[in-house]
Amino acid sequence: MMLRLISRYTLALIFVSAGVWHFVHPATYLAIMPPQLPQPLALVYVSGVFEVLGGLGLLPRRTRRWAGGGLLALLVAVFPANVYMALIHAELGIPGWAAWGRLPLQLPLLWWVWRASRQR
Repeated sequence: MMLRLISRYTLALIFVSAGVWHFVHPATYLAIMPPQLPQPLALVYVSGVFEVLGGLGLLPRRTRRWAGGGLLALLVAVFPANVYMALIHAELGIPGWAAWGRLPLQLPLLWWVWRASRQR
């Protein structure tokens, strides 16, 4: 029980921190935004808002499932930016192993969000 609580709070902290970072340092996210997407700065801010709301929403029981569903959708929606980052990693100064290695980590993150959002 305590481990589940720690897991959920850790996940919430990860999403809230990442969401806040969208506003503190949007250039980080703008750099990995695929060029074909419109209004990249607005998309960075919108995704930041949803990360914060989703992370906070994991905490109360009554919003947990909705927040989990939203975070799952968000993770799928931002996956193209992660792929784009892997493709241009050298341009960004990111080691290839880190950029490409991040992609399969989406699966355990999706599972973690799903699991945490289904806990009572």
